[in-house]
Amino acid sequence: MPSAATAEARGWIGPAASVVALVTLYRLVLLAFNATDLFVDESQYWLWGQRLDFGYYSKPPLIAWVIRLVTELAGSDAAFWVRMPDALFHAATALILGALGARFWGARSGFWVAVAYVTLPFVAVGSLLISTDTILAPFFAAALLFWVRALGERRLAFALLAGAMAGAACMAKYAGVYFLLGAVLAALVARDWRAGWRYWALMLAGFAVVMAPNILWNLSHDLTTVEHTMDNVGWVREQSVFASLNPAGLLEFFSAQFAVFGPVFFAVLLGLVLRPGGARGRGLLAFALPVLVIVCVQALMNKAYANWAVTSYFAGTVLVVGALRARPGWLKAGVAINAVIALILPLLTVMPGLERNGKPLLARYLGRVALSEEIIALAQREGGLPVLAENRDVLADLFHTGADSGLRFYAPVPQGRAHNYYEQNFALPPQVTAPLLLIREGAPVCDGAPLPPLAVLDTAKGAFANHPLNAYRIDAGCLDALR
Repeated sequence: MPSAATAEARGWIGPAASVVALVTLYRLVLLAFNATDLFVDESQYWLWGQRLDFGYYSKPPLIAWVIRLVTELAGSDAAFWVRMPDALFHAATALILGALGARFWGARSGFWVAVAYVTLPFVAVGSLLISTDTILAPFFAAALLFWVRALGERRLAFALLAGAMAGAACMAKYAGVYFLLGAVLAALVARDWRAGWRYWALMLAGFAVVMAPNILWNLSHDLTTVEHTMDNVGWVREQSVFASLNPAGLLEFFSAQFAVFGPVFFAVLLGLVLRPGGARGRGLLAFALPVLVIVCVQALMNKAYANWAVTSYFAGTVLVVGALRARPGWLKAGVAINAVIALILPLLTVMPGLERNGKPLLARYLGRVALSEEIIALAQREGGLPVLAENRDVLADLFHTGADSGLRFYAPVPQGRAHNYYEQNFALPPQVTAPLLLIREGAPVCDGAPLPPLAVLDTAKGAFANHPLNAYRIDAGCLDALR
């Protein structure tokens, strides 16, 4: 695969790294003043990091390993350190994609690819909250760069590295497998993206070696993560695949992509479907478009969250910037719009009290720690009672906020297959006896009558505003009825 002349491809890294570093520093400084609580998934990922393994209930393990490494080095489990890798991982991704852009279209494109990526709306959000998409990002981008180098320089080592990076992306989130799909489709639509069997063999070998621990973990744990993934897909569990048909969900997901990738860039990407522009464009489109199509189908068949197609936008960013070389005004407009969003979003986390229609803008990220502290204080006042909570969100924060409380936290015993990580690993064991503190919405029935609450918990605002919760002291007779 031909690349830009060496001289033309040089000189971008310094200016690009300076912009990326400034944006990253801005995000890290405001992260230090971030007043939001860890979201349920973030707290869960932190807990996974306290119990290192090769797989977990709902995701592969890489995010847990990263959080554990950072918090160990920092000597703190504070929210800042749990979230700190986000901005750094996206900064690395921006520079990796910049290298790809420079290779294809020269130094100017390399600079703008890096700047365009680091200011994307989904990157701005992903730099505020620790997520599997963020951990996946630099590895997916590196897989793409190494594969292009393998094809262009005919070096087998790069093919092996591409596979290993794709495997690492999959160890963060199974969406990393879209790299393999993109590589196959790119080879079908463009001669320059084709390679001999040895390149494919080494790429797949690298992928398999890195993924092997998680594959073996799943096989030894009843395919737990795979089962959860099927639960998320939803329609594959239905008697009829059309039982959950959701045209409104498709429209919502598709419309959301203008916010995820930015309105100008997503519009340009759609326009490139018909005219991608040469072999490089067709190959990059093969990595971007199929993911969007697959997730659109998922949105129609059941549901899809806005971030489920973010792997489209690694190749998509390079493709869009390359296409806009002849229209620099549109490129700068797209970056400017996204940059405004990228600057505003971190500021909102510093001022979480901002309200709209009487409700905090960031309500889902507020009130979690306060509720946990209230529950912990109540359990300690009652003599250090174990806490049994039915709500996954409540449990997630209790484990993080109450890590040093000396209390034990439990989930209900699952009826059949466990529905979350807490039921899988922290279900109330038979040897735990009453009394304990039960946290739930409705009153448990003991001796034929509803049990009066020990306390009505404060859920007036924030994440639990629509979920009134009470605390109940459960004695032996009632506990037997709850098991």
